[in-house]
Amino acid sequence: MLLPCYNEAITIGKVVKDFREAIPEAAIYVYDNNSTDDTVDIAEAAGAIVRSEPRQGKGNVIQTMFEQVDADVYIMADGDDTYPADAAPAMIDKINEGYDMVIGDRLSSTYFTENKRPFHNIGNRVVRGSINSLFHAHITDIMTGYRAFSFTFVKTYPVLSRGFEVETEMTIHSLDKNLKLYELPIQYRDRPAGSTSKLDTVGDGIKVLSTIFRLIREYKPLPFFGGAGVIAGVAGIACLIPIFVEFWHTGVVPRFPTFIGGVFLVLSALLLIATGVILDVLARKARQQYVLQANLISYLRRENSQKHL
Repeated sequence: MLLPCYNEAITIGKVVKDFREAIPEAAIYVYDNNSTDDTVDIAEAAGAIVRSEPRQGKGNVIQTMFEQVDADVYIMADGDDTYPADAAPAMIDKINEGYDMVIGDRLSSTYFTENKRPFHNIGNRVVRGSINSLFHAHITDIMTGYRAFSFTFVKTYPVLSRGFEVETEMTIHSLDKNLKLYELPIQYRDRPAGSTSKLDTVGDGIKVLSTIFRLIREYKPLPFFGGAGVIAGVAGIACLIPIFVEFWHTGVVPRFPTFIGGVFLVLSALLLIATGVILDVLARKARQQYVLQANLISYLRRENSQKHL
């Protein structure tokens, strides 16, 4: 059980207690991210294994957790008491059935009524719609912090984002690699009185959108660069057609700046499309390497388990 925390003294004790009751066989890790309140002391008193991550940002914490903790099944939640601990056993069961990641789906149940921040609701809808359209997926909750993972997922997922945009990156990575995902509807509840969110609606929203933009460029290079190439090509041809028509009738090339600009746009279009094709081949190779790496890690883990039987 993994709980990244930053200044969650009001709720962390209850969260640790609830998850210990729901999954008594689990080791509960609280990773503190430079808290200035009593989060660490309360988590230790509740029986959690407390570790620290000095680099500020949720993405940095998750990177460290995934590197340091070895387990058959991982459950990750926030320390703000917004996620129900009683959903954890069902999430574990789904991982044991062979899923790579189980998503705690807030948006199918109580999120839009419990969450008192309307811009967060709008942001969730925008992110969900854009990612599902680009990856031809049907994920309901892209940005939830309540998830379960297999060992292979944790050890092969490269955490690159530093902040709250990590959940979006995690979902896009899973869709790109065609991993087995399962969405489990959960009953979300808003933070209790006195507990404050660490999210910056505007700042973190911009980071999430920039992350989506970056990941689409990396994971979907052909649509990204090819689409830009088509737009540039259409604009260039639109500039050149009148010039060619007039040249056909008069034998004179009018408006040289427009002609040069049109030629430049057409050449740019060809370069963009060629770039998209090349990067698309490289992205496909990266997917192949990921599958081989995941298979190798699964094989080595099975071999290790058999040696200890």
